[in-house]
Amino acid sequence: MAARRSQPEPEREPQPGPTLRHNPFAALKGASAGSSLENAPPTPVHEPEREKRAKSGGAQPKPVIHAAIVVRREKKGRGGKAVTLAEGAGLAGRDLEALARELAKSLGAGARVEDGAIVVQGEQTDRLIAQLEQRGFHGIVRGN
Repeated sequence: MAARRSQPEPEREPQPGPTLRHNPFAALKGASAGSSLENAPPTPVHEPEREKRAKSGGAQPKPVIHAAIVVRREKKGRGGKAVTLAEGAGLAGRDLEALARELAKSLGAGARVEDGAIVVQGEQTDRLIAQLEQRGFHGIVRGN
């Protein structure tokens, strides 16, 4: 059992933090009321292609990704069970968790994300390549 402290700790005064030498917002303080950012009207953004598709009822084309993706089969370090990995620069900047969920549903196998790579249970190399191509990925390289 721990011993109780008989005296309370003395209160400490807060130390002042470091101050900025340059204030990046100083120019905004001196702005006149007429050119204030708060009073400025929002700038309209026109996207004619999207508007045309919405009016015509056409489906949006799938984005084409041209960076390389390597799809390979691996057994090492997995208790002798085979898995299929998809990794590479073509997956960068994508929501890999959502993509892994979609692939798991469409392939009927478990899928997860490990270290920036999608890992699908089983030997699913051909099926995984086909699913990635349907989703707009190109430049898929087959590994071992």
